[in-house]
Amino acid sequence: MNTTTVTPDMTAITARQQAAWASGDYAAVAARIPVISERLCDDADLRSGSRVLDVAGGSGNTALAAARCGSRVVSVDYVPSLLARGRQRAVAEDLPVEFVEGDAQDLPFPDASFDAVVSVVGVMFAADQEAAASELLRVCAPGGTIALANWTPEGFIGGLFRTIGAHVPPPEGISSPLLWGTEERTRELLGAGARELDMRRRDYTFRFDSPRHFTDFFRENYGPMVTAFAALDPAERDALQSEIDDLVRSFDRLGGGGPVAIPA
Repeated sequence: MNTTTVTPDMTAITARQQAAWASGDYAAVAARIPVISERLCDDADLRSGSRVLDVAGGSGNTALAAARCGSRVVSVDYVPSLLARGRQRAVAEDLPVEFVEGDAQDLPFPDASFDAVVSVVGVMFAADQEAAASELLRVCAPGGTIALANWTPEGFIGGLFRTIGAHVPPPEGISSPLLWGTEERTRELLGAGARELDMRRRDYTFRFDSPRHFTDFFRENYGPMVTAFAALDPAERDALQSEIDDLVRSFDRLGGGGPVAIPA
């Protein structure tokens, strides 16, 4: 039996991912979840005056949360429009954050530059997981902290990506980003470079007026959904929208046919 091994073109995949995250308006989605960043920075016990890097920081949720701890913060992302939004927010809140364009798989910083390295549902989407994990470890100073919040495969966002993937398959040869939300994969990626690993399961609850309100909002603003719907014909779009509506209903803990509360 012959087998074929697919060697992914990480440069091409990263370029497509960058274009996907630049579509829609991820800042609008991020505006729904700042509490995740606040919790992560508190759990990481960030110290005033410490040097902190926010990787794949988007429009600045986690960088600003770290700056509120008194840390000296740099946020790196590869979508210029999100960096611009983060700079606007930092000025509005009078928080000293430096925003830098760069790729999580090749961070533009020297070794051991930061006391803490953080990322909220960001670095998990890097195409080359081994490269991204190596970069997190490389730029973190000895004795420092790496703190990540990642969606899990069995949670709502995991279900959302499986639903989308059934219509628009992900690139061949790369690992699912949702593996970052498993203890086994996180130990594979970071364990050899870490003195200890502490993993905790948390829920964040999305709240919308209805299942269709959620689907419409994400379809308009969330890059992976924007690009998925754009790749489908009208009938397929209707089918995907209906399936996402059903997924929301299956996770909704209110179940009253009105507003939804979706643990993720």
